[in-house]
Amino acid sequence: MKTSTLLLLAGASCMAMAEARPMTADTTGAPRLERYDYSMDLDIARVIQTTEIPNVCEVVPMQMVYEDSHGQRHVLEYSVMGRGCGSY
Repeated sequence: MKTSTLLLLAGASCMAMAEARPMTADTTGAPRLERYDYSMDLDIARVIQTTEIPNVCEVVPMQMVYEDSHGQRHVLEYSVMGRGCGSY
């Protein structure tokens, strides 16, 4: 959980302001994608899955699937810096 929290905070620091979308389910019942915004008050009780950070030197989109304290599943998109920016 600490790694996921740090990953989210790292993504927030690199995140450009994005328009927040309301959370609604699609016709299959799966949660819709929410774009992270600094004004969001996240309720993350359990991280289920995150996408892997690619080995590139640029800002890349990430997704995290999590459950809130009510057991409702969410998909959050945020941005992080890729892992390919080593010192030369």
